[in-house]
Amino acid sequence: MALRIQGLTKRFGGLTSLSEFNLELGERDIQGIIGPNGAGKTTTFNVITGVYQPDQGQILLEDRDLTGLPPDVIARAGIARTFQNVRLFKDMTVLDNIAMAFHARIGHTLWGAIFRTGNFKRQEARVRAESLEHLARFGLADRSQEWAGSLPYGEQRRLEIARALATDPRVLLLDEPAAGMNPSEVDELIRLIRQVHQDFPLAILLIEHQIPVVMELCGHVQVLDFGQTIANGAPREVVNNPLVIEAYLGEEEVAE
Repeated sequence: MALRIQGLTKRFGGLTSLSEFNLELGERDIQGIIGPNGAGKTTTFNVITGVYQPDQGQILLEDRDLTGLPPDVIARAGIARTFQNVRLFKDMTVLDNIAMAFHARIGHTLWGAIFRTGNFKRQEARVRAESLEHLARFGLADRSQEWAGSLPYGEQRRLEIARALATDPRVLLLDEPAAGMNPSEVDELIRLIRQVHQDFPLAILLIEHQIPVVMELCGHVQVLDFGQTIANGAPREVVNNPLVIEAYLGEEEVAE
């Protein structure tokens, strides 16, 4: 397993936002989490990535226990994420957004940064070269000197995913990557995620409201409702589960 979660629970005062959540994500899996607003989906990601501390449960990345560790430690361990609302450094260039992710992996000594030693300059040249190569893989090399905030929405999403991948994760968490996209952008996103899964040695866990995205990409889906798992299994089985239809999908079946 790339990621194993056992009995994960998070409470806010008297409200249990996530209860006894379990997950086994294989090293090459693409799995999905769906559910209505307020179901606990983003809370799950926030607990996994250390934004919130769990009240109970365990998070294992391969054999390493990450439970309760701070976000920066979890990110360096190999879990990267994107957000429902795109979070880029919009007043920085596209290239600098990627370079920051590479810097997080490489790091500099204080001495080298202050005095701009030869090793510092070599590292800076390496970061720039790797950042440009990385952008080229995502079709963004020609945008490298543009402000990130000036990109069309779909390309901002692509840049955010590219930046997450620049941290060299073992697990990529995508929080509603299709939010705010038109149908053609959604189709392009699906192609992008498939390409990422093919090209990078990682597992993907995604939260998504657009059921066609889940049906296209995920081999396994878990459904949350009020913090509880109400269904778990193959996408086509899950979306036709009566409990899921009642809680989230309406009265009619969404798959034949």
